[in-house]
Amino acid sequence: MNKFNRRTVLSGAAAIIGASALGRRAKAAEFDLKYGNDLPATHPINIRAAEACDAIRRETNGRVDIKIFPNSQLGGSTDMLSQVRSGALDIFTVGSPLANVVPVSAIPSIAFAFPNFDRVWEAVDGDLGAHIRQQVGTIGLIAFDRMWDNGFRQITTSTKPVNTPDDLKGMKLRVPVSPLFTSMFRALGTSPTAINFVEVYTALQTRIVDGQENPLALIDAAKFYEVQKYCSLTGHMWEGFWMVANARNWNQMPAGLRATAARLLNEGAVKQREDMAKLNATLEAQLKQKGMVFNTPEKRPFQQTLKTAGFYDEWRGKFGADAWRILEKYAGPLA
Repeated sequence: MNKFNRRTVLSGAAAIIGASALGRRAKAAEFDLKYGNDLPATHPINIRAAEACDAIRRETNGRVDIKIFPNSQLGGSTDMLSQVRSGALDIFTVGSPLANVVPVSAIPSIAFAFPNFDRVWEAVDGDLGAHIRQQVGTIGLIAFDRMWDNGFRQITTSTKPVNTPDDLKGMKLRVPVSPLFTSMFRALGTSPTAINFVEVYTALQTRIVDGQENPLALIDAAKFYEVQKYCSLTGHMWEGFWMVANARNWNQMPAGLRATAARLLNEGAVKQREDMAKLNATLEAQLKQKGMVFNTPEKRPFQQTLKTAGFYDEWRGKFGADAWRILEKYAGPLA
C-alpha cells in the first residue's frame, strides 16, 4: 500500500481536478454520475474517492464515469443534500446534516460514546450501521456499507484554551447544521451557531464566532490555524461520513455495474480510514509548527456536565429505545 503523505495528498488533489473531474473522455460513458461534497480537494476522503472513481471507470470499461465536485462547488452541504434527494446530484458524502432528514443517523456522534476507533468501526460496520442504513433508505437514498472517517472532533478557539466546561460558558462556537451538535454545546453552556462548513473560515476570521470544532484533518486542510490560536483535544464526539446515492438514479444502472461501483467505493472508505489513522499521528506536530497551541482536557467533567443537563436522556428519547440499545451494545451505558 502506498504511503500516505503530503505528496500523496497533492498528487491526489491534482487527480481530482484532472482525470476524475474535468478530463475529457475519448468515449462517452453510458452512465455519467455527479458526486459532490463540501470537503477540501486535499482531504483524504477526496483522495481515496478519486482513486475509487478511476478504478470504477477501468473495471466497467468506461461505462460508469463518476465526476467529483469537491469543496462545495455544487453548493453547501444542506444544498447538496436537497440535490441528492431530488436526483439533481447522484452521490453525496454527507456528515451531520443528514440528521436533519434521518435523525438516527447522528447516533454514532453522541458525545463521548466511543473511546477509540476500534469501537467506532465495530458499531458502524455492525448492527448500528445497518440500523442507520435502513432508515436512510426510507427517504429515497442508498447508503453504502462502509462509512468514511471524519475523525474525533476537537475544539479550536481564538480567545483561550478550553480546559473545563466552565471555559465554554458564553463562548460563541460554530457548529454544523445539526440539532445534535446544537443541543450538546448548549448543554455545555456555549452559544452554538450553526454555519455550513464552506462559510466557517470567514466566520472565524471576522469573529462572528470565537471558535469551532472539527477533527484535526479538517482543521489543517481548511487552514483554520490561520484564524485560530488554541486547539483543545476534547475528542468530544466522533463523526463519519455516509456516502449516499439517489436510489432512483443509482438503480438505473445494471446490477453488475452497481455491485462493482459499490465495492470499490467501500474499499476506498476502508483505505481512507487507514490514511486518517496515519495522518492523525502527525497532525498535532504539524499544526504546532503552524502556530497552534494544544492542550488535553480531562473528559470526565464534560461528560458529567452533559449527564446532569439531561443531554443523554433527551437523545435516548429522540432516537428511541431500540437505536439506543444498539448504541450501548458498543458504547456501554451512557444515560
